[in-house]
Amino acid sequence: MATLSCQFHLAIHRLPRVRPSFSCSVQPSQSNIKVVINGAAKEIGRAAVIAVTKARGMEVAGAVDSYCVGQDIGQVCDMKEPLEIPIMNDLTMVLGSISQSKETGVVVDFTQPSAVYDNVKQATAFGLKSVVYVPRIKADTISALSAFCEKASMGCLVAPTLSIGSILLQQAAISASFHYNNVEIVESKAHATDLPSPDAIQIANNLSNLGQIYNREDLSTDVLARGQVLGEDGVRVHSMVLPGLPSSTTVYFSGPGDVYTIKHDITDVQCLMPGLLLAIRKVVRLKHLVYGLEKFL
Repeated sequence: MATLSCQFHLAIHRLPRVRPSFSCSVQPSQSNIKVVINGAAKEIGRAAVIAVTKARGMEVAGAVDSYCVGQDIGQVCDMKEPLEIPIMNDLTMVLGSISQSKETGVVVDFTQPSAVYDNVKQATAFGLKSVVYVPRIKADTISALSAFCEKASMGCLVAPTLSIGSILLQQAAISASFHYNNVEIVESKAHATDLPSPDAIQIANNLSNLGQIYNREDLSTDVLARGQVLGEDGVRVHSMVLPGLPSSTTVYFSGPGDVYTIKHDITDVQCLMPGLLLAIRKVVRLKHLVYGLEKFL
């Protein structure tokens, strides 16, 4: 009988010893956003300089205004130490110095409606984005800016308000408008040149065109004391101006046996700074115009 024999040979191959190697590379730290404040000598401009100086990831790189020209913006803002940044009245010169650094730059515009288009155009020419907080900008200016920014692939954020509280009030008012048939806006100001205020107009515009007609029982009244009707949806605005009053906006909704009140008070310009810093951080990623800070909340 034949015997089947099997043999197994185990071959061990020694692999050469390889020493592990480690490599470390130091990534360059991201540079700060260079911020130019146009309208730096105004109350809101001074607050913006202080806020940007304290904020992480950004720094004041230029200050433009027709007042306090030549003075250090840090001293104008009553800061402990000067920023060694003089106020200049030539935006082009400031933008030219920033663009040479090849770093991310943003121009914050606190000027006048008539100057906004040219200011954004200049900023774009030097490769800087723009944040615009200028009340009473006309609709055709916004349209022209939007077309320009789209063509240039350059970001611009136009903010009717920088107050996050005001934006939250507007959002709450829009939600409430679907449930109530009557609404009136009451605002108070210590000082005012144009009434109704841009905030009240913005709220009224947001409530319009939602398929609702408000205050149906009181649409055709001609009594001036009943306030001003904005738009064709029956939204009324009452404006009260008295020295010493805080800037306040209240929206009253009512239905059968029910009154819903939303109120927002502004006691200091500082309330606009969180919204401004948010706008600066968001605009650097844009390549077109965005209208309204609420797009980022």
